Amino acid sequence: MSMTYARPLLRLLEALEKLPGIGPRSAERMAFYLLRGSREEARQLAQAITDVKDGLRFCEVCFNLSEAERCRICQDASRDPSTLCVVEEPKDVLAIEKTGAFRGLYHVLLGAIAPLDGIGPELLKIDELLARLSDGVVQEVIIATDADKDGETTAAHLSKLLRPRGLKLTRIASGIPVGSHLEYADQATLARALEGRRELN
Repeated sequence: MSMTYARPLLRLLEALEKLPGIGPRSAERMAFYLLRGSREEARQLAQAITDVKDGLRFCEVCFNLSEAERCRICQDASRDPSTLCVVEEPKDVLAIEKTGAFRGLYHVLLGAIAPLDGIGPELLKIDELLARLSDGVVQEVIIATDADKDGETTAAHLSKLLRPRGLKLTRIASGIPVGSHLEYADQATLARALEGRRELN
């Protein structure tokens, strides 16, 4: 990063580079795009970021993103409460919802077990998942964590915890390549993966 930039621009570049997937070149392109835009466009972007931080929370039931205490999916009486789909992040809920292939409820773990990054099961919403299963309403748990190493580790851990409860345990399978993330799968592939889920032994 060139030291010839004015201090406010350097601060913007540093802030942009902290975003995932943004390197120095991308940060420069974004910064100069913002500089070329109007003050009002910059203000709207800043306001949108502030509104997201102030106006969104995690659903008290499933930990999806929500404007209210309970998300719209948890409030929807037409959803099937006997089937629970466990995902890593709120963006995975959105990916599955776009398929239109699932009408049950969700549980968002807010991450995956990643020992190398210091993320153990205790940092995820696993205790809350177990509490949700205690009333006997849920009959099937679909484990829809990513098909990468951390997602598979998380799926194996959940399987070990849930198997003694006598629930039907399934894992999305066909169509999702190993090492891939749900958010990048197209809708048809994700729908087939849900329909073709296999039982976990």
